Amino acid sequence: MSLVRTALIALSLVAFLQNAAAQKRPQSIVKPRGAVATDDGRCSGIGMSVLRQGGNAIDASVAAALCLGVVSPASSGIGGGAFTDMYGSNPDLKKKGVLSAGVPGEVAGLYTAWKQHGKLPWKQLVTPAEKLAEGGFRISKYLYMQLNATRVDVLADKGLSELYVSNGELKKPGTIIHNTALAFTLKQIGEYGPKAFYNGTVGVNLARDIRKAGGIITLKDLQSYRVKVTKPLSANILGYELLGMPPPSSGGAAMMLVLNILSQYGIPSGVSGSLGVHRLIEALKHAFAVRMNLADPDFVDVTKVVSDMLSPQFAKDLKTKINDDKTFDPKYYGGIERNAVSMTSTVNGYFGAVMLSPSTGIVLNNQMDDFTIPAKSSGDLNVPPPAPASFIRPVKRPLSSMSPTIVLKDGKVKAVVGASGGANIIAGTTEVFLNHFFLNMDPLSSVLAPRIYHQLTPNKVSFENLTTVFGDHFEIPKETRVVLEKKGHVLTPMTGATIVQFIVQDSEGNAGGMSKLVAVSDPRKGGFPSGY
Repeated sequence: MSLVRTALIALSLVAFLQNAAAQKRPQSIVKPRGAVATDDGRCSGIGMSVLRQGGNAIDASVAAALCLGVVSPASSGIGGGAFTDMYGSNPDLKKKGVLSAGVPGEVAGLYTAWKQHGKLPWKQLVTPAEKLAEGGFRISKYLYMQLNATRVDVLADKGLSELYVSNGELKKPGTIIHNTALAFTLKQIGEYGPKAFYNGTVGVNLARDIRKAGGIITLKDLQSYRVKVTKPLSANILGYELLGMPPPSSGGAAMMLVLNILSQYGIPSGVSGSLGVHRLIEALKHAFAVRMNLADPDFVDVTKVVSDMLSPQFAKDLKTKINDDKTFDPKYYGGIERNAVSMTSTVNGYFGAVMLSPSTGIVLNNQMDDFTIPAKSSGDLNVPPPAPASFIRPVKRPLSSMSPTIVLKDGKVKAVVGASGGANIIAGTTEVFLNHFFLNMDPLSSVLAPRIYHQLTPNKVSFENLTTVFGDHFEIPKETRVVLEKKGHVLTPMTGATIVQFIVQDSEGNAGGMSKLVAVSDPRKGGFPSGY
């Protein structure tokens, strides 16, 4: 039995064999046949149901992704995606509001994956999300936190306020929400496929709502959207083959470069303790410096950059530049001379453009914030200069940090890992992989371990010091922070986090050679996995 029956999507899924400790938390399960781990247990259950019905990983991913768009609209949804045609003047316009939206690509992407690899009927995969939107879903504690964090903008948007506001106040956790407009949209998509979204009733209504709000995406833009299918990046690290997303995602290449650098040290001792954390930070800084040269390959030749990022020799050369006793300012890593991409951890923030299309129930993305715009460099080492490679162009795809990764061992699937969290995805995904495969931590502990982040600019280490809405506390130990500060790192606590899902498969030592799966959902968002 292979992990082909385990679903993985960028926002959510993963599983694996683990010891009994994994059973002590609902965020980790051990199952023999199939497992799905997402940001929300309701969607994990829908994905698992699809597996039980005879569906495969793609089928489960489609159903779970559509579910997440219903119950977790601040983080995902069919209004996501980013083939764009936009403008290039006011930097604030690309961050929030209807002008920050790119042409949504999720529906087309899911349908293409299903068309090529799915087993169950398309409508059967869409119906669960449709019923959830129609019948109602409860506001989770995490969704309420997201609503509260964007309170002013939610109150100002007609579509969002109609759903989530009552008598001028945000609706509380546990309140049942009926998004009937989204239910109708999903029904149309289930019946007619993506043409309903890009060239049918849904598209017409969406374009009209965008136009009324002052946006510029037209029905023609929707009709012109095309999915690009490319081969994954591949790298062999310590006997494991990693398959990751190619540009315009920077996540796969950056993660592979960091791991290649760290694999040059003795494993596990060379990446353990406070010194190991320092080396991880330095590897991240080098990776983000190189990453700044990546962009949409249809507009910029990134062949040499990607080749370098996957090269063990290139990683070895960068490793020689890491000083175990101190850190440096960004120009040491080449971050000022190279093209820079201005991307923050909130590039696709809560509720995207903070606009819900009233007639379709769709929350629009703010993918335009992944681009940079022409501007004079400030000279501040903590602010990346404009990046011509990532300037806005018609139909150009912005640079992403999404890092869904498949791990193979001897040609067989060993694990899958995926995360959400903007540019911090790269560090979060890398650390979970590092914890399990380099430091021999079990899958649950690999996800529970507190994380650190660095994006080169600003030149600071962000470390977890947060208590979630569910009561879990995550914090980098004080002794580690003291050591890092002595090496010159500037540390800043963060109350947000990446949300990582992890699935591992193990067939070693099991009776009859049967493999088992351990699926772990990150407790930072309160999700939990499902399987059988």
